[in-house]
Amino acid sequence: MSTPTPHNAAVKGDIAESILLPGDPLRAKFIAENYLENVKCYNTVRNMNGYTGTYKGKPVSVQGTGMGVSSIGIYSYELIHFYGCKKLIRVGTAGSYQEHLKIGDIVFAMGACTDTNYASQYEFKGTYAPIASWNLLYKAVEFANSKGFKNTVGNVFTSEIFYNGSNPHKKWMEMNVLAVEMEAAALYMNAAAAKVDALAIVTISDSLVTQEETTSDVREKSFTNMMEIALEVV
Repeated sequence: MSTPTPHNAAVKGDIAESILLPGDPLRAKFIAENYLENVKCYNTVRNMNGYTGTYKGKPVSVQGTGMGVSSIGIYSYELIHFYGCKKLIRVGTAGSYQEHLKIGDIVFAMGACTDTNYASQYEFKGTYAPIASWNLLYKAVEFANSKGFKNTVGNVFTSEIFYNGSNPHKKWMEMNVLAVEMEAAALYMNAAAAKVDALAIVTISDSLVTQEETTSDVREKSFTNMMEIALEVV
């Protein structure tokens, strides 16, 4: 069997229908090594690690996607269309836009506002509103509540720019957008177009309100509650 994409060394059948998508490939490695059994590494192309194993007997994959809409747009599209993934859950980090959201809190992205031009490919005459798949969202919230994990459901902002000199976050804060991240909107659009399920679960790693922040090592290895939720949902 040949490799179907230039970004992934896997062949069809190597990747499970259910997949977790951390932006950081080292977080993918951490999840695979700490939560999955019978793990096989199927990809190291561009150091974007991908693994398949089992969680409680069910086949599950985990694949790094990199940072930003363009990167997750490529990986999620190929995972859906070339590898048959049907449940895709982003497990990442976000910056808080609201005072009540503290470092370590979990946000379920019910919707994803964005300043990207990703939706232009669909040639809409209006503005498309990317949203999560209800069945994944419902299960995730239900499980998080059963475990006592502090969580909030609502809107996030998928930003195309990490270092933005114009400081646009105040307007999004006023509209009760919960947090900023860089991937959910593209994932939701790719999933909607392909009629598969997607959900973004993010953990607050810094705050644009209090200016608190964490280290890269903490972001890679410490936000395990969202990982557990994602694995239970898929």
